[in-house]
Amino acid sequence: MTHFVGRNKEIQFLEDEFAQDRASLVILYGRRRIGKTTLIKQFIQEKNVFYFVATEESERENRRNFQHAVSDFTHNPLLKKDVLLEWDEIFSVLNKHQPDKKKIIAIDEFQYLGKARVSFPSIFQKIWDQMLAESRVMVILCGSLVGMMVEQTLSYSSPLYGRRTGQIRLDQIGFQDYGLFFRQSEDINLIEYYAVTGGVPKYIELFSPDPDIFQAMEKNILSKQSFLFEEPVFLLEKEFGETGTYFSLIKTIAAGNRKLGKIASALGLNQSGLTKYLKTLQELDLIVREVPVTEKNPEKSKKGLYRITDNFISFWFKFVHPYRSYLEMEHTEIVIKKIKDQFRSSHVSFVYEDICRQWLMQQGLGDLPHIQLIQAGRWWSRDVEIDLLGISENLEHAVFGECKYTAGPVDADVYWHLKEKAKSVILPEVSKKHYVFFSQSGFTEAMMNLAGSQDNVHLATIA
Repeated sequence: MTHFVGRNKEIQFLEDEFAQDRASLVILYGRRRIGKTTLIKQFIQEKNVFYFVATEESERENRRNFQHAVSDFTHNPLLKKDVLLEWDEIFSVLNKHQPDKKKIIAIDEFQYLGKARVSFPSIFQKIWDQMLAESRVMVILCGSLVGMMVEQTLSYSSPLYGRRTGQIRLDQIGFQDYGLFFRQSEDINLIEYYAVTGGVPKYIELFSPDPDIFQAMEKNILSKQSFLFEEPVFLLEKEFGETGTYFSLIKTIAAGNRKLGKIASALGLNQSGLTKYLKTLQELDLIVREVPVTEKNPEKSKKGLYRITDNFISFWFKFVHPYRSYLEMEHTEIVIKKIKDQFRSSHVSFVYEDICRQWLMQQGLGDLPHIQLIQAGRWWSRDVEIDLLGISENLEHAVFGECKYTAGPVDADVYWHLKEKAKSVILPEVSKKHYVFFSQSGFTEAMMNLAGSQDNVHLATIA
């Protein structure tokens, strides 16, 4: 599973930037394990490229390593001497090498340079303005620590603000591309695998395709020696330096406390003191604040609920962290039994809703291509919950969806139940209502006959 999967839009964007006559400065960032380095390596194949990975060493050691790398790239042995040049002097040598040939300068883990020397973004800004901006060069600055990358390269206060010609925030792989990771995917349940690994390429690659999902969990997550056993702790420590409040917040949300008030109460903290932490977790794409899709002012809505967006992090806090004492004593069989009892009903079924939302936004109602949905998500009121509601601009069309991850086929009674719930949603009189039903196990004959007789009822089997 080391072959490159997806990322077609990102690759095309990079190719378009490379084809420009002008110099390019692209910021590529995203959380750890998301596949940034793999994307760069795929893009730079057969191109004239200087690639450097910064480390958590001192600025001086990074500069020395950079100088030696430039020496190898330019075949200039003088740079290997004991004399350590300044950054602008090293970049000058790099820039003057093959001046008529388009080249790429890719600096990975860029944030460590700014961490080691606070003034480095200013130093690089001068190098860009006075040297690189007028050259036949494409610069890619890549980083993992999202907060640090935004601060150093994208924020208004950054010296590099306004210099970039483009940016890519790399997100997780969608379910539509998930099966491409597994050449022999017919032997495994992709939905359940996705529910554990999510769309993080590193997790997918580690999670070897075993037909028994629970054996795969035991080998790749529950074993104390496995890479993923303490992954959330490592991720939070790397991003924030300390896990305390962030760890507690995610744990509390995973336990079912989704309203701000309930989260604050569970932690014994004031709501106002939590907002900055929640915002930071949102920026890292670990959680999201959801409101019913028809809310006109989402930011001000009092119906906001927080949800963990990373499937693996959600799984870990539900099924690994609460049973750490058993796992430390290697009583894995007890934990596996608990997971088997709850995995599909309390975890996979909710992930399935997200898979259906992705499908609806990408595919729409295939037989009605004129319907362009601008948003899709959950809808709820005090007494009613609807798995999925997709809306078009000006609410001309509303698509009500039910997502069923069940062992048996979906019967027609689900349609009547959804139709009744749809009455709770206030829509303009001109809105056309559609109903779409997603099932992992297909549909009964009665349901298929009903869909065949009504043009606003649609069936989709996602398995």
